Amino acid sequence: MHGSASPGWLLVALCAATGAYCLLRMRSSVEEQRRAAGGEALMGFGMAAMAVPAAVFTPPAWVWPAYAVAFGAAGLRALWAARSGRHHLHHLVGAAAMVYMAVVMAGSPAHAHGHGPSGTPLLTGVLLLYFAGYVLLTGVRLIPVVTVAGGGPGAPPVPAPGGGAGAGGRAGGGWGDRPELARACRLSMAIGMLAMLLPL
Repeated sequence: MHGSASPGWLLVALCAATGAYCLLRMRSSVEEQRRAAGGEALMGFGMAAMAVPAAVFTPPAWVWPAYAVAFGAAGLRALWAARSGRHHLHHLVGAAAMVYMAVVMAGSPAHAHGHGPSGTPLLTGVLLLYFAGYVLLTGVRLIPVVTVAGGGPGAPPVPAPGGGAGAGGRAGGGWGDRPELARACRLSMAIGMLAMLLPL
């Protein structure tokens, strides 16, 4: 999307791998996880396509309005789904960020996004703060919590409920249903979103 080709290709690889994992998560037996994984797969592949370095491929002008429409629809879907769970609000913010970037890209087809005399636009700053906070919070949640059984010195550590393999007490769940992997997937996309928003 911006800058030299090497970081752009790394971002493409990260987002495409995340999108591919989300496609695998769509095989879950839990309907809510399938729906969330579908939206996240769309986000991952959309980000991967948007991150392709401009020196390699400059998309036609109609691509950016199409992005805005597609992610606008995804945002409306996330807003509707937010009635049943607030985690859908993160999907809504992600879709809004994609619409915003598509609009910016449509206004500057040469991908030459320099900071003007006014500095970073307010919306870009708000989105950067949101995704930076999300990355930090999600990163902390991925750190395994260990409690000491029996409380005495020398007692063997026991993983706390909700942490480690088979989180949530479901040791037999498939690897696609593990919440910590879904969280790591969202963390990867949030890092990618930060990288894409920084040059705006």
